[in-house]
Amino acid sequence: MGGKFVRSVMICVVVTVSIIGGTMAAGVPGKPWSFGFNNSHNWWSRFGNKTQQEAKTIIVGGSQHWQFGFNYSDWAIKNAPFYLNDTLVFKYEAPNATNPFQHSVYLFSNLWSFIKCDIKKAKRVAKATQGGGEGFKFVLNKW
Repeated sequence: MGGKFVRSVMICVVVTVSIIGGTMAAGVPGKPWSFGFNNSHNWWSRFGNKTQQEAKTIIVGGSQHWQFGFNYSDWAIKNAPFYLNDTLVFKYEAPNATNPFQHSVYLFSNLWSFIKCDIKKAKRVAKATQGGGEGFKFVLNKW
């Protein structure tokens, strides 16, 4: 008989402590958790599709242009953020006798494809011959 009573008291204590802990975590004692209890509401408004007043034209790779052996991830981190309506300019030489390498510009479908440089599902947006002169211009028109 005494074992059932102790078990019932323990269950009651555990439930009470859980309820008190939950309401304290919500920030206001007695107020239940609700949408945004941890300031997660409207998180997207801080990172949405932003546009700036004037669109920028950015030469990818800076003065070194688009070439093999260049760390473009590092360059992007240092030159970010890029906004809607900004124009990325890819300048590269077309293949010739002194430069047999082909450069192209691809739009990857996801981050993993980019990391692995897997162009099977990527969309080619510029051919090897389009990077000469003023370069290939790609406008960031959607996020």
